[in-house]
Amino acid sequence: MKTYFVVGHRSGIGRALTELLLNRGDAVVGLSRSESGLAHPNLTEFQADILNWDGSGLPELLDGFIYAPGSINLKPFKGYKPEEFRSDFEINALGAALALQKAEKALRAAQGAALLFSTVAVGQGMSYHASIAMAKGAVEGLVRSLAAEWAPAVRVNAVAPSLTDTPLASKLLGNEARAAAAAERHPLKRVGQVGELAHAGLALLDNPWISGQVLGVDGGMSSLRP
Repeated sequence: MKTYFVVGHRSGIGRALTELLLNRGDAVVGLSRSESGLAHPNLTEFQADILNWDGSGLPELLDGFIYAPGSINLKPFKGYKPEEFRSDFEINALGAALALQKAEKALRAAQGAALLFSTVAVGQGMSYHASIAMAKGAVEGLVRSLAAEWAPAVRVNAVAPSLTDTPLASKLLGNEARAAAAAERHPLKRVGQVGELAHAGLALLDNPWISGQVLGVDGGMSSLRP
């Protein structure tokens, strides 16, 4: 049995990864700001904001780390308020950095792996994505920097999704017309599903010869022009 620390295990891709890990017999320490509703003998839960959490309760050995919180705040650049830039950065980048600081010792002790999440909008310029692209760009920089600093003890990678059908994206997929338009923008003519992103993330955690990579799982959005 391996042990994983999942920040943002309550919903979306974080929840899907938590369920995959539990279903294959691993133990999960989950941290979210609200209750997950999950019940499993191998799940230990903490309810806290990662920005204020002291790290108490983490095991001495962590085989894996997952940081799944995110935000979607799309608007014209001139419309962003300073607090919106700050919030996107804190949720996506600062929270990941603070959580990794708490987990580093246990990850090193177990020769573990870390998984973060970026977005297709970092590698490909997209209108109205300035704030999230800036925050997730910081995540990609963190991934590569820590992959170098922590090698060979700890591997660090990220998945960069395009639009995925999660609670976070519900406003963008809230009716048939919006969902159809979003699907049409992708070369594969649909949006992502949480299980597809979770399995991709699990592959990065499990493969011992991958580190410092950002894997695009985006329906071809980043590289195809049909």
